[in-house]
Amino acid sequence: MFRKVLSIALVFVCFSSTVLANFDFNSNCIHAYKSILALRLNEGRLLIDKEKALHPQNAITTLLDNYYDFFLILTNENKAEFGKLKENKSIRINRLEDEDPNSPYYNFCIAQVNLQWALLHSHFGEYTTAGLEVNRAYRLLQSNNKKYPAFLPNGIPLGVVNVLLGSLPGGALKSILSFLGIKGDTQTGVKMLEQLSVDLPKSPYSYHYNELIYYLTYIQTDVVNNPFAYSKMLQMVTVADSTSLLTDYIRGYVALRTGHSAEAIGWLQNRHQGSDYLPYPYLDYLIGIAKMNREDTGANNYFYKFLQSNTGVNFIKDAYLHLAWKCLLEGDIHRYNGFIQFVKAKGYLFNDKDKQALDEANDTAPNLFLLRARLLCDGGFYARALAALKGKTVADFSLERDRIEYYYRLGRIYDAMNEDDTALKFYQNAINIGKNSNYHYAATSAIKMGVIYEEQNQPVKAREAYHHVFDFKNQQFKNSLEQKAKEGLKRLAAN
Repeated sequence: MFRKVLSIALVFVCFSSTVLANFDFNSNCIHAYKSILALRLNEGRLLIDKEKALHPQNAITTLLDNYYDFFLILTNENKAEFGKLKENKSIRINRLEDEDPNSPYYNFCIAQVNLQWALLHSHFGEYTTAGLEVNRAYRLLQSNNKKYPAFLPNGIPLGVVNVLLGSLPGGALKSILSFLGIKGDTQTGVKMLEQLSVDLPKSPYSYHYNELIYYLTYIQTDVVNNPFAYSKMLQMVTVADSTSLLTDYIRGYVALRTGHSAEAIGWLQNRHQGSDYLPYPYLDYLIGIAKMNREDTGANNYFYKFLQSNTGVNFIKDAYLHLAWKCLLEGDIHRYNGFIQFVKAKGYLFNDKDKQALDEANDTAPNLFLLRARLLCDGGFYARALAALKGKTVADFSLERDRIEYYYRLGRIYDAMNEDDTALKFYQNAINIGKNSNYHYAATSAIKMGVIYEEQNQPVKAREAYHHVFDFKNQQFKNSLEQKAKEGLKRLAAN
């Protein structure tokens, strides 16, 4: 009798394990996941379908299907395809909700699907939907973190959401999230992701590392403006997938955004391409910018290539603006005006770069000396940027806008050259004459001064600089700049 009862119990346990063990990130799924992150989506699709045939109950394939859609839309930015594929979200959520709620992957997978679609919805200006999805993802991830604190993959989306909630400037999405009553903290999120960059590689979850550095390098570069973002990126990608187009993008993007245009050109031109990889027109746009920063003659070819092959909605206006600038620098006013009309007529306004491009197109043409200095400084060619303004004084510029930018631009150049005292002097000049201007130069100068004073361990002066931002009249990037000032004040309060 005892043996019979034991046998029945063992059968029940085994049966229960079979039914509930529906989240199996096995070697085939890991291979598919890595292929998708490498932007070899066809390979990833074959591996997902193989896993579905072998193990139809494995719910990890549902998560991988979502990764497939996420990176497909993220790289092609095609609004029609987004409209078609976003219907998959509810189907996948319903499938995942039928799985084992006692697995750490249960909340994680549902949260990831919500978060990935939130990022895509916000990409196309659908902020209400995005806000609701972020809200749900955040609550699921928080719950999962309490139940399974050793489940390291959970920290990636949780860190990203914390940064997103903490650093988001005012606007539609921020208003929705505030209404829902959820708040994050940028520094908490960054620390979480940085700790994961140490812990993940030596854990059983090391295959999530490439996704981690995709988010972390972007956050360090564009969100918190970490002065060591470039060196941190170089360190992290040494153990990243060397066959990945996403790794090529990370190298090139961070290099471009941190004043290393020459290196960006090398990495992006030598990126992985061919039938195995997704087409990624955006990378040609980045090469065009890097080449303009370096004053290469062939920069316009990459903007043309981007505009011809791009099926997405973003960076179209900005590409035309760069083509206009190229003509202006070459003295071709007629073609400059033609491209400016394209900036106004073509593209969309989902992206901040395109919004800024339209603002600049509606303004008076930039001063040639300041434009050249701006591009060279952005590219990391600081000596050449300084030489572009050699012999100029503020009296050489007739427009108030240009006089303010002159001081701001010199401040940026000396700041990048680590000549803090000189940079502070020019930033202060920009503030003195630009505090009542609608342009961003004075407010941005105050942010830059605050950062310098923080690094010099002068908290009183840093706090004063950040507080100045809220006093300025400027409307350009107002929400973003005020959010940066708030983050600076929060850092100072924590120390």
